Amino acid sequence: MALIKPFRALRPQKKIVQQVAAPPYDVMSVAEARSMAEGNPFNFLHISRPEIDLPVEVDPHDESVYRKGQENLAAFIGGKTLIQDQEEHYYIYRQKMGSVVQTGLVACASVDDYQSGLIKKHELTRADKEEDRVRHIDCLDANDEPVFYVYRNSARINKLMARLTASEPLYDFTTEDSVVHTVWAVTDSDLIHQVSNEFAGIETLYVADGHHRSAAASRVRELRKSVNTDHTGSEEYNFFLTVIFPDNEMNVMAYNRAIKDLNGHSIVEFITLVGNKFDITPVSASFTPARRHDFGMYLKGKWYSLTPRHDLFDEADAVGRLDVSILQDHLLSPILGVRNPRTDQRIHFVGGIRGTEELVKLVDSGEFQVSFSLYPTSIDELMSLADAGKIMPPKSTWFEPKLLSGLFLHRLS
Repeated sequence: MALIKPFRALRPQKKIVQQVAAPPYDVMSVAEARSMAEGNPFNFLHISRPEIDLPVEVDPHDESVYRKGQENLAAFIGGKTLIQDQEEHYYIYRQKMGSVVQTGLVACASVDDYQSGLIKKHELTRADKEEDRVRHIDCLDANDEPVFYVYRNSARINKLMARLTASEPLYDFTTEDSVVHTVWAVTDSDLIHQVSNEFAGIETLYVADGHHRSAAASRVRELRKSVNTDHTGSEEYNFFLTVIFPDNEMNVMAYNRAIKDLNGHSIVEFITLVGNKFDITPVSASFTPARRHDFGMYLKGKWYSLTPRHDLFDEADAVGRLDVSILQDHLLSPILGVRNPRTDQRIHFVGGIRGTEELVKLVDSGEFQVSFSLYPTSIDELMSLADAGKIMPPKSTWFEPKLLSGLFLHRLS
């Protein structure tokens, strides 16, 4: 059974929480981050993306960037932008985006559980991104952004969550994208004990979003453990920040693709090659797939729907039948030459929240030659594959709404 525990959160003062809260570090470019934080000294991007406070020519992985994050965090604490709770609490974090409502428990998960496989993953990490998070977390001496975990829905936990969210919230505000963010603190010792007991019955946690942060937390623990001769396993660095949601509340969107070139093919050659494996139908408007195994393709100002030939893949292959796999294995790799989507710089991944308009924009700009819209991978597919120890292609899922950064930090010492 996965272990979770309460923690002493470092968090914003209520009166400035909306000025502090920021999108996660990895959903924007450096230029976008600079623009978001401009004129707002409280914006959490000064900590999660500290390169915005350095000259543009500084490499985002330069040591000065990590030191700047450390300096900015100290300034936030010294100026009381962030305050630390004196006792260990759980927190409840609810997000409402239109009809989508998801309510999760903010807690610390165990590195031991991650390493043993009680916390299950479905994607591989990139070495460069993992190393970046290791250096960032280690230098801050804190988990500054939570990992997004999922558990199989529990009626008992739902009932307890309803009780915990019936009280006055700690924070309640709406961001510019019209998402309502509400946070409650669980401070009563009996209720904290009840939460721990109920979640002790959850056998498995699943990484929804945050594979690199999870892996980095594990590596930071090993670094700290190796130099601590009095290591006991109870130190804060043995745990890391999470928000844990029930699977039935998850809103999974497609993770679309754009490719910079046609791998040396002319447009006619490319369409012919695609047509050998997919039925191609020109459509008059942007195409968002409404069912599995349908794809949209935007090429040279025109939209097409693509349907794979019936013998192209095996429905008994749990990974091969995923739409992200079908596109990768039968079009992106053999035709466009994108052999390794984890490292190939010619592919760009576009979160479904940006819509097909972003796919059109990228191709019409001339920077990309073709883009593809996909049907979302389901949360059931994700959990089933993780249970089977299978690995999904990179960028298979896009969860929305995203967890805001800056609402909670977990200090490692």
